[in-house]
Amino acid sequence: MEAQYTATLTWLEHYPQLYTLLSLGLLILVAWLGNWIVKRIILRGLFRALRATPLGSNELLHDSHVVARLANIVPALIISTGITLVPGLPETLVTIVRNVCSAFIVLTIALAISAVLTLINNVYSRRPDAHLKPIKGYVQVVKIVIYALATILIIASLIDRSPLILLSGLGAMAAVLMLIFQDTLLSLVASVQISSSDIVRVGDWIEMPALNADGDVIDIALHTVKVQNWDKTITTIPTKRLISDPVKNWRGMSESGGRRIKRSLYLDQTSVHFLSNEEIARLRRFMLLDDYLEQKDDELREWNTRLAEHGKEPVNTRRITNLGSFRAYVQHYLRHHAGIHQGMTTLVRQQQPTAEGLPLEIWCFTNTVAWGPHEGIQSDIFDHLLAILPEFGLRVFQSPSGQDMREMGSASPAN
Repeated sequence: MEAQYTATLTWLEHYPQLYTLLSLGLLILVAWLGNWIVKRIILRGLFRALRATPLGSNELLHDSHVVARLANIVPALIISTGITLVPGLPETLVTIVRNVCSAFIVLTIALAISAVLTLINNVYSRRPDAHLKPIKGYVQVVKIVIYALATILIIASLIDRSPLILLSGLGAMAAVLMLIFQDTLLSLVASVQISSSDIVRVGDWIEMPALNADGDVIDIALHTVKVQNWDKTITTIPTKRLISDPVKNWRGMSESGGRRIKRSLYLDQTSVHFLSNEEIARLRRFMLLDDYLEQKDDELREWNTRLAEHGKEPVNTRRITNLGSFRAYVQHYLRHHAGIHQGMTTLVRQQQPTAEGLPLEIWCFTNTVAWGPHEGIQSDIFDHLLAILPEFGLRVFQSPSGQDMREMGSASPAN
């Protein structure tokens, strides 16, 4: 067998080109065989062994392709080592192939490390409290550093020079690099401030009118923060803008358990008047006004008694108004409403009169923070208040409409 092998080599030496081609083919075959053995036998055996451990049950490990990427190093090492054994190749070609293999190995390792970082971020994001302290921005920073170092090593491998030569030239390029990566550096600083100060979390409802953002935060990355607006559009905000621009975060409202109602009824000021005895008697039908009318009656009787002779004139006495009674009714109505949070501020206040009427502001909180139920409770409250106003002799202020003008025209006598 040895003699036959020696005779074959002697015969091939007479045909150097064929010898070179056969050697290259054999090298490629060995590299392919090594790749096949690693991926089909070793990797399968490794995954089967991992299935017996808690780590192997995690699907994220299989989806990351970390081990598969590292397996690509094997054929590159075989070619890098075996190319020197192929006869008849120019030295320059051998050097080029070895340099390309070295660059490929560096790239493969960088991609594998990147996949590991992605795996770490995916595993971390499955934690219940991951949205409070996302690490995606930091993972992206580490990836940028890894890719930068890999780029330097790949260039050094391709030109067959020491990477220290390239690193020594980076000092002169520092200003250029700062200019190129200024957005990345600013975003990194902003990400640290956002995380340390707990400004924004994934799932928060934020408002940034300057950037047309009004919705839930769905992703926080190094350079951008994605907000899904209520119309289901996506607004992408540069991370640094969350530090430099005003941001309204509704997280406090969501965590408080109550959502504010702040709306005014504009009343016609000419409908405000003192209540007559007949009107007071009619208002006593309201269960919510019993205590108020009793207390007010005792208070006014005591006050007016002190006026002696002056109390005989109605202009000198204190009397109950329909507006004050309505305000008391609204206050008691809110205190007994099942949809109002009784542990938070409930206020019915009269504001400064305007040309649009007398604002009576209702300030309270619903016992739900969900948008739909909150709007339903708010609408029910104002439906009731608008419908009950005539019982107090009050009118809502409203500018004349076209129908009002037509009715006035039809009621006026013909010329």
